[in-house]
Amino acid sequence: MLGFKESLVQRIYLDHNATTPLLPAVIERLTEELREDFGNPSSVHHFGQQAKAAIDEARTNVANLIGADPSEVLFTSGGTEADNIALRGAAEAMEPTGKRHLVASPIEHEAVLNTLKALAKRGWRTTLLAADQTGILSTAMLRDALADDTALVSVMHANNEIGTIQPITELARAAHDRGALFHTDAVQSAGKIPVNVKTLGVDMLSMSAHKFYGPKGVGALWIRRGLRVLPLLTGGRQERSRRAGTENVTGIVGMGVAARIAAGKMADEGRRLAALRDRLEAGILRAVPGTAVNGSPEMRVPNTTNISFDRVEAESLLIALDLQGIAVSTGSACSSGTLEPSHVLKAMGFSAHRAQNSIRFSLGTSNTDAEIDRVIAVLPGIVDKLRSLTRTPARA
Repeated sequence: MLGFKESLVQRIYLDHNATTPLLPAVIERLTEELREDFGNPSSVHHFGQQAKAAIDEARTNVANLIGADPSEVLFTSGGTEADNIALRGAAEAMEPTGKRHLVASPIEHEAVLNTLKALAKRGWRTTLLAADQTGILSTAMLRDALADDTALVSVMHANNEIGTIQPITELARAAHDRGALFHTDAVQSAGKIPVNVKTLGVDMLSMSAHKFYGPKGVGALWIRRGLRVLPLLTGGRQERSRRAGTENVTGIVGMGVAARIAAGKMADEGRRLAALRDRLEAGILRAVPGTAVNGSPEMRVPNTTNISFDRVEAESLLIALDLQGIAVSTGSACSSGTLEPSHVLKAMGFSAHRAQNSIRFSLGTSNTDAEIDRVIAVLPGIVDKLRSLTRTPARA
């Protein structure tokens, strides 16, 4: 009976910033790879070289997505490892120079923030910049924070919770003017909007395959040619001695296919998703009193909106929506299971109440006008019911 009832629920997935479903073409290529290319890419015989060729093709596809040279692309287990290699590897490589200062934004992913905390325990000095309620960082503020011993600045290209896009080109230029390196976490922008490492002017850039319809457990770090970054793992000479261990050939191949497809459809899909997002956003703001959008309404990726619902706990709203078949998020999937307010919204200066009553809607390739209209139709009733259960007065 449970299965029968479950089948009657129309499922609407609006949590694509957490992860995306595999594209059919990716599944097809993964299946082929698992069945046919089982060799170790370090082996010199036919089977090994066949696997190596598959990796090389994927590396080219990933490089093309971000305007890079394939030799500069390092495959990792995902965005978290890519961020760790960038921060730890660059910081440790520059340690002998006496540069032991690291700068980042306070709205970074935990992969960056917690790595900075770990480095701080080992003697690095860290600075987190201030963020305003647009979520966009000030280049002037970064210039003020830089010092002669600043080794590295890390600012994400697009925020995972509010979708805000940072002025990376200007920020990177400011860092370089003081002799610091610049890393950007592009996990939420690569595959959604044009990303070109040369235009951005960065030294390192992180990516994750499962954010643009590739498999989980694989990502990449672009490292500017000539930049010295110490490896986290020691062992064999895989990935040009930058990441030891037998490569995840299947995952890498899947990432390559997803990158190729993303590069080809990005412009049209971006316009479609932006229109859907705006339809959803306008419908919610019109139909539900006490709602507001968090972050910049202009400078953001096309698929993301973060909306606060006054006098409603986000966790309760998330559960109520899920019972209606609608999957959303309160923020980063990596922070699920905690009742703490969003560190992103808190850092932007919002009250703890607003940080706890905000929902992220992140759209993707399967979403339709009809799905958006259904969300707009059911949401007012859900919010009214939840508000009726509390007497908490309205707060700005």
